[in-house]
Amino acid sequence: MAPTCEDCTKRGEIGMMTKVPLIPHFVLVHGIGGGAWCWYKIRCLMESSGYKVSCVDLKSAGVDASDPNSVLTFEEYNKPLFDLLSSLPDNEKVILVGHSAGGLSVTHALHKFGKKIHLGIYVAATMLRLGFMTEQDVKDGAPDLSIFGDNLYDFGFGEGYDQLPTSIMVKKEFHREIIYQMCSLEDTILASMLLKPGPIRALQGAQFTEGQGVDELRRIYIRTKNDNVVKPEQQDAMIKRWPPSEVFVLESDHSPFFSSPFLLFGMLVKAIASMP
Repeated sequence: MAPTCEDCTKRGEIGMMTKVPLIPHFVLVHGIGGGAWCWYKIRCLMESSGYKVSCVDLKSAGVDASDPNSVLTFEEYNKPLFDLLSSLPDNEKVILVGHSAGGLSVTHALHKFGKKIHLGIYVAATMLRLGFMTEQDVKDGAPDLSIFGDNLYDFGFGEGYDQLPTSIMVKKEFHREIIYQMCSLEDTILASMLLKPGPIRALQGAQFTEGQGVDELRRIYIRTKNDNVVKPEQQDAMIKRWPPSEVFVLESDHSPFFSSPFLLFGMLVKAIASMP
């Protein structure tokens, strides 16, 4: 059962006990094919506990009507996040949270908007310092679902069938087995109704120019132990290569915002409780 706002208020009281000088502003970024809707449980918990929350729809995701086959660069895909960060007052810093491929958006923002980010949190996310620069980056950070079979995806070919795919989506019949195996049936059905093809060409081209002081910015990784998408060994490899300040562990599938919302919320609160 999805939590009601009343449930969120009762169970989210931990957030009100956190000693912080200002109301923290969380910016939540979805993974490929998702949207702001993915965070509805977490947003309920956070707002009921007094936090400020912004949930972003990246280009072609969620309610954004753009054709994913027309989004060919990561800069274009990530523009809605950068627009939001650009609109913030000069003295405001956010806690930026990315799920799955949303980790690339977090890292991109750390390089470009480091002065506006107090903390970057990666949830079962791709955490590569400069994006997909090498074969090892792809091995560590890109999902490999081949163990589930050969015919898992629906592809879009916006530049013609003789070119590489421009969009990708896991077929609906595999959603529960691969992405939502620990989630309720209700949330799995909701996701199957709302997931959209993601601009795979844009994501594959995610490569970043190093920003000043990026390694001094605080990062936290939330590791998901039962993840079939970004596998635990991939998460461990990325953590080892670019060590974050702290690592938290969830007994969760790839979608803890559905399967373990209260535990995930507690970890996000714990993360900001340790902020200087």
